[in-house]
Amino acid sequence: MIEDRELRELFKTESGEHLQNLETGLLRLEKEPADKAALETVFREAHSLKGSARMLGVRDVERIAHRLEDMLGAARKGDEALSAEYLDRIYKGLDAVKKLVDEAVTGASASVDVGAMLDLLAGGGKAEVEKAKEMPPSVAAAQAEAKPQSGEEMRGEPAAEPHGEYRIDTIRVETKKLDELMTQSGELTVMRTRMARILSQVEELAVLGEATVKHISGEYGAGLNGGKNKNASLPGGERMKNLVARLNTLKDAVYEDNSRFEFISGALDGGIRDIRLLPFHTLFNLFPRMVRDMSRERSKEVELEIIGGETKADKRIIEEMKDPIMHMIRNSIDHGIELPDEREKAGKPRAGNIRLSARRTDTNVIIEVADDGRGLNIESIKKTAVKRKMFGEKELEALSPAEVQNLVFASGFSTSSFVTDISGRGIGLDVVRSNVERLKGSVQVESPPAGGCLMRVKLPVTLATARVLLVAAKGNSYAVPIELVDTTRRVFRKDIFSMEGRDTIVVDKQTIPVAKLADILGLPAEEEKVHHGRESGQAPTPCILLSAPGERFGILVDDLLDEQEVVLKPNSAVLKRVRNVAGTTILGNGEICTVLNPDDMLKTLRKRGVAVRLEAEVKAEERKLSVLLVEDSITTRTQEKRILESGGYEVVTAVNGVEALGKLAMRLFDAVITDIMMPEMDGLTLTARIRQDKKYKELPVILVTTLASDEDKRRGLEAGANAYIPKPSFDQKILLETLARLV
Repeated sequence: MIEDRELRELFKTESGEHLQNLETGLLRLEKEPADKAALETVFREAHSLKGSARMLGVRDVERIAHRLEDMLGAARKGDEALSAEYLDRIYKGLDAVKKLVDEAVTGASASVDVGAMLDLLAGGGKAEVEKAKEMPPSVAAAQAEAKPQSGEEMRGEPAAEPHGEYRIDTIRVETKKLDELMTQSGELTVMRTRMARILSQVEELAVLGEATVKHISGEYGAGLNGGKNKNASLPGGERMKNLVARLNTLKDAVYEDNSRFEFISGALDGGIRDIRLLPFHTLFNLFPRMVRDMSRERSKEVELEIIGGETKADKRIIEEMKDPIMHMIRNSIDHGIELPDEREKAGKPRAGNIRLSARRTDTNVIIEVADDGRGLNIESIKKTAVKRKMFGEKELEALSPAEVQNLVFASGFSTSSFVTDISGRGIGLDVVRSNVERLKGSVQVESPPAGGCLMRVKLPVTLATARVLLVAAKGNSYAVPIELVDTTRRVFRKDIFSMEGRDTIVVDKQTIPVAKLADILGLPAEEEKVHHGRESGQAPTPCILLSAPGERFGILVDDLLDEQEVVLKPNSAVLKRVRNVAGTTILGNGEICTVLNPDDMLKTLRKRGVAVRLEAEVKAEERKLSVLLVEDSITTRTQEKRILESGGYEVVTAVNGVEALGKLAMRLFDAVITDIMMPEMDGLTLTARIRQDKKYKELPVILVTTLASDEDKRRGLEAGANAYIPKPSFDQKILLETLARLV
């Protein structure tokens, strides 16, 4: 680990840039091997990475980077062809360097066998590479430095000028300091609102003073205006006149200072925001390599198209969106893009296309992941929703196609018929939704009948401040994010009618559910202030129409107060996740105001309208589920039996496939969990025999085995298994979650 803290951070940043440029250049060379400019670039990047590592004494990084430089140098001279096998070795070298860089920065063990990696990189190389392999690293490095550089290489590292002005054009600043500045800048936004309020109060005082002077002048004559009659010496008259003059002077001064303050704070706020902005390509460049590797693992051909990489967004948005985008792309490759032969039969190009794009509007940053695959199957989603007991069949019929499609973001939801330790467990898109909601954004999916799927994430431009609509309910003020407000209107009692147990109104020929904000928040009824005429329906009630993914709904409030820009204060650890609440803010008048979460409010509104299930259904759920566990190892069998029984299941065991078939013939089970490698009849044969019987067509079968290769998983899928959990990565939580989803 590098001891000097500043040098550690510099090396982390610099090496990250070199590695990213290397990866980008290699991906380009993979498509265009004849691109000499790209080859020249990656060669220089490897050389610079080697030099940085040598300077800080990170010898393992230096040795592998030097070998990579030799390999790229051989290709540059034409001694080696950039074949797929050659590039794969370079990629493995890059992966090793990433781990070693992390080790040098964090101190965590990289678990990289440097000698074996050097042997791998040198395999199949020319004489120069073999010579470097046999040579001690220090000697090889010294010889490399002693070699005269060509003019082309010298241009990449110009010599320092002996004379001239010394300037530092850029500096590195800790992002924590920028975050603190951003917070203070957000407070200035609140101060601007307060200053405007104070200015209006001073103006009111000045107007009141002038009106008072005119009133006194009317009663006592022109004495106050400098007249020479006897009323000129009226006690207090001159003092009143001076007070008004000073109020007007104060008003002018406050107005001037407020204008200046608005200009400076606005410029400061904009400047800090611009510093925090990063282009999306800093994030998007992470995914081409991931798409390449994932598609090859799944025997698919996938092209990733990136649009809008130059679009800029807040640093935190760039950081927080890494996992959501990764899961959306993974979903497209796993479930959307078909196999090449299947696409060819459907009249599509063999290679699928995934489009990753970003754009910015006045109020939002929009990220989209679109693919040209098979799209979403509405009926499959409905079937899964019923099986997972998320909705009843009648409730699903009432949902629009868009609402049904957006169920894929529900926790634990997956339409995959095959579950592994990393796929099909319904946790990917749930991560997308939760991360986006944490960023005060929304996500929705669109999949037309013709095929293809588009996932759109909408995020606020800034996370420090937000435009909100202030509303009143039972004497309290609440803030609603303005980007989710479609419109506001006033609704008469006669316009509200009941549909499927929910209050509903008609807007633009569309039925929209509505509810009182007080009811959604569960405010005590006794605090409600009566508005004359509303109970009889004579006076209208203010209504906010909000948009959520795939649905609009209305919130009835007591009054619409104002629209403001506020600083969002996240909840404390004690109140980390309060239903219907996104955070709090302090208004210009010092009042603490709750900022509402429209997505949560929609869920609450839905729950109010969900019918109670039949008693028979509840009793059916209370029945203890039974599992047939097939495992020949007594140790493993005992461990898995304990895990399943702790999860509330009745467990019957068998030692091989033959015994398992006998027990299946004697009684019904809710699921079968089986090993693969067993005497007499293995797990794959058992699974195939189960699927041959129509009676067991829907019986879930889970394979838990030491075999963990992609080929083994493919064989499990072909045999008819519903899930595949490798023992090397066995986790009892995964087993219980998978079983709960399937039964």
